[in-house]
Amino acid sequence: MSARNARREGSHGPAPVVVTTHGPVRGERRASGDRFLGVPYAAPPVGALRFAPPVPPGPWTAPLDATAYGPTAQRRGFGDGATVPEPSVPGTGILNLNVFTPAADAGTALPVLVWIHGGGYVAGSAASPWYDGAAFNRDGVLLVSLGYRLGIEGFLHLADAPDNRGVRDWLAALEWVRDNIAAFGGDPAAVTVAGQSAGGGAVQTLLATPAARGLFRAAISMSGSLIDPQERWVGPAVAELFTRRTGVPATAAALRPLPDDRLLALQDELTAPGPGRERLPGPLLGPVVDGELIPRPTLTELTEGTLAAGTPLLLGHTRHEFHAFGGQELTDLVFRGPTLAIARARARRAHPTWLYEFTWPTPVPGETEGLAFHCLDLPFAFDLLGAEGVTAAAGESPPQPLADAMHAAWVSFVRDLDPGGGWPRHTAGRRATRLWDTGPGPAYR
Repeated sequence: MSARNARREGSHGPAPVVVTTHGPVRGERRASGDRFLGVPYAAPPVGALRFAPPVPPGPWTAPLDATAYGPTAQRRGFGDGATVPEPSVPGTGILNLNVFTPAADAGTALPVLVWIHGGGYVAGSAASPWYDGAAFNRDGVLLVSLGYRLGIEGFLHLADAPDNRGVRDWLAALEWVRDNIAAFGGDPAAVTVAGQSAGGGAVQTLLATPAARGLFRAAISMSGSLIDPQERWVGPAVAELFTRRTGVPATAAALRPLPDDRLLALQDELTAPGPGRERLPGPLLGPVVDGELIPRPTLTELTEGTLAAGTPLLLGHTRHEFHAFGGQELTDLVFRGPTLAIARARARRAHPTWLYEFTWPTPVPGETEGLAFHCLDLPFAFDLLGAEGVTAAAGESPPQPLADAMHAAWVSFVRDLDPGGGWPRHTAGRRATRLWDTGPGPAYR
């Protein structure tokens, strides 16, 4: 790999340099701490590596410039209607991550939060200003955000390639954290994995994946979303639908030479409404049971299995995830129902679990006015109410005390494995749900 070696001095002192297992990286010093952007955790998945498991990046010797976000797997977003600003960055080295640390000091051993973005497993970007680690750094937590393969490249079952390539990317990034985060000031034994929407589903998937054992000690799933059904027959059935609709074999050999725009066009053909989808999930692409990496459906493992028994889990959803016609029914089906099923099953077996519902309604006029809709809780959890795009979602004066309280709970959970503030566990004897709103004190249901 050729090194990007342009030197940039941060505005708060000389640029920090950290030596990783693959080579040195030069970041940027900010008032909140040091950040290193676009750091490769695996080689670019191109050529023979396209649709292959992730492999380590080639080594480099000159400091790699890590002052700009790296390429994203997202080649197009959800358009102007998207709540979260998630830029698409061109380039092939999409398997990269961003490290936000209070100080790149190998002697600090700070707790680590690893963030997996949402986007329905077909979109999303770790380069969003909503995922900046400044507030976590201020409060003594190191944040890592990662990119991974999306859509067809990450999740379509192919006859001549491993399944769940996006999941393998998450695992490779977590292995990079285990091997490198101490050099940035983090504690590899104190990692919490977190995500929202598809990212929350990623967290649930990792909890149910044997290969992830030992890579993190706690988990936060915000509005976690999984494809359903998720059984082993689903992957081949979606692949068969793909070939029937597009005329292109569902093989890596057939898809590898195609440019990104052609692959996106094929993905559109696959996911378009029409016959043949009756038994299949609504979203067709995402983690599925493959009998190897993911042995059984995630929801089954989390409600009946023991893999995540001792892992502290904080999970929840917004009150009105969907806001169009039939929105509450969809909210209950896709988000609230599975979240409650996981929390109650864990409560019956005394697994450490904390449940929340974000209920603060946006005052912004429009179709979401008066609703606590999907993604609205993100800038509160990250304490980034001044970030780009937050005003459009939460208004001119979103309640800072709510962000203070919610963010503090997340920090406490990452640091202490307990959200603090008197928030009781969700147990068989007390099925407590923390309600996030602007009342005079903590509210529970």
